[in-house]
Amino acid sequence: MNETIYALGFFDGVHIGHAALLSACRGLAAPRGCRAGVVTFGTHPDGLVLGQPPRLINTARDREWLLRERFHMEQVITLPFDRKMRDMDWRDFLEMLRADYDAAGFVCGEDFRFGRRGAGNAESLGQYCRAAGLPWAVIPEQTRDGIRISSTYIRRQLETGDMKTAVAFLGHPHILRGQVVHGQALGRRLGIPTANLQLPPELAAPKFGVYACRAWVDGKAYPAVTNIGTRPTVSGHAVTVEPWILDYQGDLYGVEITLEFYYFLRPEQKFPSLEALQEEIHRNARQTREFFEQLEI
Repeated sequence: MNETIYALGFFDGVHIGHAALLSACRGLAAPRGCRAGVVTFGTHPDGLVLGQPPRLINTARDREWLLRERFHMEQVITLPFDRKMRDMDWRDFLEMLRADYDAAGFVCGEDFRFGRRGAGNAESLGQYCRAAGLPWAVIPEQTRDGIRISSTYIRRQLETGDMKTAVAFLGHPHILRGQVVHGQALGRRLGIPTANLQLPPELAAPKFGVYACRAWVDGKAYPAVTNIGTRPTVSGHAVTVEPWILDYQGDLYGVEITLEFYYFLRPEQKFPSLEALQEEIHRNARQTREFFEQLEI
């Protein structure tokens, strides 16, 4: 039996507000012998509904990884948000989930809307589940320090460099996962061998600057001082993500790494010389080590 209780939503960032939904979902599923799952979408509905998708916190792939690895969801269904989905009646949407994905109950937030023209909502979901004899739960708005927890709010903190607040509202470090690609090898010539990751175009870029990060390589964690930006000291233009993974020895090209962002150290700036840049990066590396030493006390 693969009957599944599904949490419904987009789950960008998978933050502490979402955690309340996911916890309720697991709470409904476990005593019924069901799996706990999530239904989300590959692209943000606003892209088709409003013609202007927001910049996202995570890629669809990273979102699924967070849902499975950090929140222990057993099933993640990522549906395409196309015209057929946009125009589907809300009842047909729920019926489709029951017929195609063994849905046996649902959880949503009190502001969740679904179906054609957003006609489905938390109240109609409850009416449907009562009539069908299915368990359901509606989770009220979640707040922290009097602030509504939302992906929009967290995205704003990332873009303004307030990584500390973003991490607090996420409930986990901000992550970026990807394969290391070839760069200009300037860092290697400076004795600071950086890896290079591409920032997917659909993501909101954290404020350009230097961050204290943790990098996971082959299941092992390393401190990493990471620059996001255009590298003005060397007249760069394209946005790059360049972690210097401290204490790591080896070739990383083609290797998939996970970067966890914890703290904003300084804005990106143009230095008068490569030597001045090198000195500052070493200072940032010391700050990164100190940050994680304090974090683990």
